[in-house]
Amino acid sequence: MQDLFRRLNQGGRRLSKGHRLIADYIVKNYDKAVFMTAAMLGECVGMSESTVVRFAPALGYEGYPQLQRALQELVRHRLTAAQRFEMTSEMSQSQILQTVLRADMQNIRATIEDLNEQVFESVVERIAKAREIYVMGVRAASSPAQFLAYYLHFVSNHVHATTEMIDISEQIARVSEDDVFIGISFPRYSARTMDAMRYAKSRGAQVIGITDGPMSPLFEVSTECLMARTDIASFVDSLAAPFSLINALIVSVGLKRREELSEHLVLLEEIWRSNRTYIEREMQDKTGDP
Repeated sequence: MQDLFRRLNQGGRRLSKGHRLIADYIVKNYDKAVFMTAAMLGECVGMSESTVVRFAPALGYEGYPQLQRALQELVRHRLTAAQRFEMTSEMSQSQILQTVLRADMQNIRATIEDLNEQVFESVVERIAKAREIYVMGVRAASSPAQFLAYYLHFVSNHVHATTEMIDISEQIARVSEDDVFIGISFPRYSARTMDAMRYAKSRGAQVIGITDGPMSPLFEVSTECLMARTDIASFVDSLAAPFSLINALIVSVGLKRREELSEHLVLLEEIWRSNRTYIEREMQDKTGDP
């Protein structure tokens, strides 16, 4: 954790006694401190809120919110499931609904603000032109990965969704320079996803990362990287922003291949209707169900 403060103390400024107490507390209690307000942190170290607020500029940040975000970026991947649960356990039952929903909304807002549209358009172009598309996400990231792969199947016949039930190295063995490999992972980052991304890159494939920020290990190995905020309010991964970003990605790729997608959807509608895949309105009217 000392490296954390070597990063933060960019100007090499010498901290005052009060600020050093704050710094020492954060180093020793980072799993709690990085999610505290300035007032809460001040109470824990026996300092005033204003002293904590002045601590941020002493480290070279505009204000406490910027320092708090930087701390979260640095330590989020260090938090164990038990530590994340401990943060949730301190909330009262009445706080949970509002806290979690507001955290998800803030993640989406932050994702919009931080999104590089040129990178997004570049990713869309690469996926639309790829010969084969590989999508990988394990553990909590398996849900957004499956969602992305499912809808990309509508625009391409060559989408491969990796599954943990089969050796991943076998599933991606044929990846090549004409292909795109999409790796999805959020704290705590998957070692298997990273290994697969490195392998795809060694084979010349274009590697797309979908992760939470530039400090993610996926960022360095990616040809292009899309980032969605996942700031946690509990031990459960916050995937509202990643799913929203993936929605936008699917829609954009679909519009790039508009004609093919339109023809395919017409064909699918005929298949769905003949197989009674979905409940038709006429059936609802007959049964009287709303």
